[in-house]
Amino acid sequence: MLLDSFKITASAVFQIFLLGGIGYLLVKKEFLGNEGLKALSRLTIDITLPILMFCQLVKDFRFQLYPNWWIFPLLSIAITLLGWLVGLPFLKLISGEEKRLQFLNLIAFQNSGYLPLALIAALLPAALAGEMFIYLFLFLLGFNLLMFSVGAHTICCYKRKQFELASLFSPPVIAVIFSLLFIFFGLQKFVPEALYKPLRMIGDCTLPLAMFVVGGNLAQIRLESIDKKSLFLVILAKMVILPLIGLTVIFIFNMPRLISLLILIQLAMPSATTLSVLVRHYKKEDLLISQGIFFSHLVSIITIPAFLIIYFRYFMLQ
Repeated sequence: MLLDSFKITASAVFQIFLLGGIGYLLVKKEFLGNEGLKALSRLTIDITLPILMFCQLVKDFRFQLYPNWWIFPLLSIAITLLGWLVGLPFLKLISGEEKRLQFLNLIAFQNSGYLPLALIAALLPAALAGEMFIYLFLFLLGFNLLMFSVGAHTICCYKRKQFELASLFSPPVIAVIFSLLFIFFGLQKFVPEALYKPLRMIGDCTLPLAMFVVGGNLAQIRLESIDKKSLFLVILAKMVILPLIGLTVIFIFNMPRLISLLILIQLAMPSATTLSVLVRHYKKEDLLISQGIFFSHLVSIITIPAFLIIYFRYFMLQ
């Protein structure tokens, strides 16, 4: 059983990093430049991901089937808050207010959409993956609300810019809210197959495009003047302590299998690559973000399979 678990997780992680590696090489070999990567990122975040969310929710989500749907946005907020709480005790070991804020956000915000999408698709059979995608998209509703508002504000603009309410409504957030309203009013039955099918084809482009963006972003990271102590603390808090807390909570409360798997996947993810985009967008000095993103992704090649093997060993989910 342990060998089977290793094969499942190793295969899933290999598929993810193979796609990411293609994006990495496209940028390193200059087939894809900075502007091209930005366009690809916008295409994914603003177009294909929202369409994928809409299609998956319209196809599989019904309020009567998921009466506790609201738990997932709250769960994402709780996981982000847990990241901040885990990071707080380490702040006294890091010098400089801005670096401390970057450290906290590296711990609090994970690669919550792109990598989990790929991992779920690789780990689970189609029927379970469809249900898991619903959970993930509902989870992302809360995550994106925090990431593009509180996260962006604290990491980039905390001294010179007031909080903007409009920042809460990114395209993925709007897509989920619109889809839920669409389903609530029963409008999904009026969507013809001739419209749904091409939309679904566009949405299905999300996974490879997203992984190209992740790999391309990692290829652009400049690793200069590495802060070894801070990076060690990022890896310890993000890639070890948080997943261990997740496993402990799962085992103590004996949660449903798919929900517990979602919790573990999110807590085991490396730091969000979007953080580097935010730093560049607001023209802030990158004191720790790029280093934390790069090395947390590198270490995740080992830690993600390790924690998933532990999970499968006890839950026998195949």
